[in-house]
Amino acid sequence: MITINNYYNELDKINGATLPEALQKGWTFVNKVTEHGRSWDAYHASDSIKKTIDLYIDKLNEYVGSKVEKKSTPTPKKTSLKTSRTTKPRVAKKSAPTKISQPKKKTARELAYERANKVERISDDLRMIKRFVLMHDKVKTQNQIRLFISALQKAIAEKRIRKTSEFAKEINDIQDYLIKLHGRFQTANEKIHVTIGDKKRSHYLTLVGKQAELRSVKFIKSYINLQGKAIPNVKAKNLYNRIANAINNGKLSKKDRYFNEVDQIMSTLKSFVKKNVEEGELVVSSKELNGLQGIVAGCACDELQGINSTPRNTIMSSTDIVNLEFEKLGFQGKWLNLIGDPSSGFTAMIFGKPKMGKSYLAVDFAGYLARNHGTVLYVAREEGIDDTLQQKLKDKNVAHPDLYVGDFLPEDLGAYDFVFLDSVNKLRLSPEELDAFKKEYPETSFIYIFQTTKLGNFRGGNEFQHDVDVVIEVAEKGKAIQFGRFNQGGAIDIFGR
Repeated sequence: MITINNYYNELDKINGATLPEALQKGWTFVNKVTEHGRSWDAYHASDSIKKTIDLYIDKLNEYVGSKVEKKSTPTPKKTSLKTSRTTKPRVAKKSAPTKISQPKKKTARELAYERANKVERISDDLRMIKRFVLMHDKVKTQNQIRLFISALQKAIAEKRIRKTSEFAKEINDIQDYLIKLHGRFQTANEKIHVTIGDKKRSHYLTLVGKQAELRSVKFIKSYINLQGKAIPNVKAKNLYNRIANAINNGKLSKKDRYFNEVDQIMSTLKSFVKKNVEEGELVVSSKELNGLQGIVAGCACDELQGINSTPRNTIMSSTDIVNLEFEKLGFQGKWLNLIGDPSSGFTAMIFGKPKMGKSYLAVDFAGYLARNHGTVLYVAREEGIDDTLQQKLKDKNVAHPDLYVGDFLPEDLGAYDFVFLDSVNKLRLSPEELDAFKKEYPETSFIYIFQTTKLGNFRGGNEFQHDVDVVIEVAEKGKAIQFGRFNQGGAIDIFGR
């Protein structure tokens, strides 16, 4: 009986290369996953890998059993009298050619990644080109176009996009196109369908494909965000499995310049999972952490600011500061009364006891933003996409083509101007992770919804509240009050129109 404990000893007796084609695939898969028997960690860490290998070993045992059965009951040979005249010379039978299993065809995305120049962070000019291409066949408002122009011009002014850029011509063309498009609007509420010609779009997509973020960097970012705080066992296990799957599928290999760092991360996660059955604090040495942060620093995340702020490390005369013009989103009506008029890239938190109306408030706000200010993603992790959420959308009459709803947090948030996280507690996000979102997507506004304790305080440390621009409390049923930096004391009736 072959098991994972005696697998390689037993297989030596069989010679895996002589196995049928279907079993050879399993043999190759086990060799890849276990590094030819050096480690079965991936088998124990991933349910899908375990299931695949167990099924293969069952089939292998059936195959070996059938071979043994045939040997133990040989077919009796027929005997016949032969003379020199009747005996024919024995002709050796040609053996059938061995089938060679073809390697799995790579997807277009995998091929594009291989061709691209692997970097720690996609350059700002290519980010802007990608953002522009994603506008194709979308309906946009005047404000959305204005915000894009502001972001582009700010990146040029801060020399994150330089005149000497390889893509300077494309950036200028995009800027001219956006300015002309902005001039076509007759009213602030008008919407325009954006189209980009096939030839130009194809050219821009080719340029965007020149760079790709290293897969190792994504894993390193995720690992750093777990460090130094209490996390559930399953969160560490999930990251381990994501890395293991990337390695097993050939998406992450030793050719990646930070493979050794990722390999060390896997060892740390494995040790953490073994020591902490339910939850524990993930702590690494300062030396290792500094090294990883040095890699991520290649992303230049700290250099990215919101499109309505001055660069860091700036000293200005107070007379110049009072003359600065910061662009505002242009809130109106009850939202202006509640929040004030923030700039794009603002952050807000909403908290309150269950059944008080905080999700109704958030859904209503999301609808307002989608109708007037940009593309919105509402992550309904707490209640999921169900009839309750459907009813809230209907009650508030907020269904809109620019309002998207999901029950999970996607990896890429670059396509959204506003992201609602309902709730931060259910998504198990830390202050460091929220801060990382802001650094990666400085032009996106984030609205966080929090669960509360029995006393009505939001769940989580004070750093959550300190790091946001707007704080909205639903202290009693149907009533919300705001005490953030834009409009202290603003209030709203949640269930009113």
